[in-house]
Amino acid sequence: MARTLEFALVCSAVFAGGCIDFSTKPVAEEKKPAKPENSGEGIFKKTTQEVGKFDPNAAHQVVSDHKINASDPVSGPLMAYGPILESASILVIKEDITLFEVQNGHYPTYEEFMEQIIRQNSRQLPVLPFKGKYMYDEAKHELVVVRDLANAAKARGEE
Repeated sequence: MARTLEFALVCSAVFAGGCIDFSTKPVAEEKKPAKPENSGEGIFKKTTQEVGKFDPNAAHQVVSDHKINASDPVSGPLMAYGPILESASILVIKEDITLFEVQNGHYPTYEEFMEQIIRQNSRQLPVLPFKGKYMYDEAKHELVVVRDLANAAKARGEE
């Protein structure tokens, strides 16, 4: 009986020792695995300064109309989130573009837009649902939101 008790204690000590991490590597240095694109973290409270140059002739893209397409009261507020963010962001940037034009006597090129309006003003645009991307349209002097065809259908609530 005493031998069985000793054996049980030794086994417990060995197994418990294997569960303890004796590494001296600080936690901050540990590498975290890359997050997949659809990590499930969502877009709330995330911002970006990524604005592309708009190409009106690009295939498979849809410019957002900023309309709220809600068909039921349960998901309606969530469907309104994207268009409201788009409209608010575009309104702020529209004022910045107008101010730039008044100060400089011309509308900004894409490079001037990125440097003097986005970066110097530290404009943090909210990340949009359904993979919406901000684009600067030099011809119309405005910020637009573009999505691919599949995500545009989702944003309209068609899928």
